Amino acid sequence: MHSTFSHEPTADITRLRAILKRLVRAYGVPRWRPTHDPLGELIATILSQHTSDVNSERAYEALRKAYPTWEDVLHASPEDLASVIRSGGLAALKSRRIQDVLRRLQARQGRISLDFLIDMPMPAARAFLADFPGVGPKTIACVLLFACGHPAFPIDTHIFRVTTRLGLLPDGCTAERAHAILEPHIPADHVYRAHVNLIRHGRTLCKARQPACTVCCLRTFCPYPQRSADAQTHRDQGTVPSLLAFSRPQEEGESLEIAPQGVL
Repeated sequence: MHSTFSHEPTADITRLRAILKRLVRAYGVPRWRPTHDPLGELIATILSQHTSDVNSERAYEALRKAYPTWEDVLHASPEDLASVIRSGGLAALKSRRIQDVLRRLQARQGRISLDFLIDMPMPAARAFLADFPGVGPKTIACVLLFACGHPAFPIDTHIFRVTTRLGLLPDGCTAERAHAILEPHIPADHVYRAHVNLIRHGRTLCKARQPACTVCCLRTFCPYPQRSADAQTHRDQGTVPSLLAFSRPQEEGESLEIAPQGVL
């Protein structure tokens, strides 16, 4: 195992790994190329919450253009910073979070950098990032996977929806708990491909509305079509069981992790 999460119910490991193999056959093996820029990844991930990829990328590009160094970002007025990143949404909140991260790094490390996380053992790197207020499991996993090359497993809207429908998560599971349930059972050298391929599957077939179950490469593993059929039967009979965890529509770009007063 490569995670130090506290004990959680385990996923069906055999079925999980069979699903991941099927996804590789369908979508291939994406190349894992860490950016080696942990701080940039952290700021970009903060900007990505509750917005689309296009809007968050636009906000990050505007930020780096307006402020060439992280020191410049730290010393910018909160109002000016919020104006620069406005295209990413929740600009006032995100500007405060970003400057808080930079301020704490300066105070703790004497410099504004997270490069040391690349060579730090993953449990220690995860603990370091978790100490920042408002930084939650998804954000931490993004930094570790995409920037540091650590085998952390970020769970976004698509992955949470697909793995929930597949029955890999217990009823009532949150995205935060899902990190602890799934990550320990994915081989370290398969984590990146699992992350990318589950997202691809969620975007192309297992969509929030009208999933393409009849042509899905995972249909032999998935209980969702039968649950949906049972729910329709109950609706026709005037009784509706709870199917919320399996069928709640989620919009593109909707975050599973942040509320304005919650964590990123």
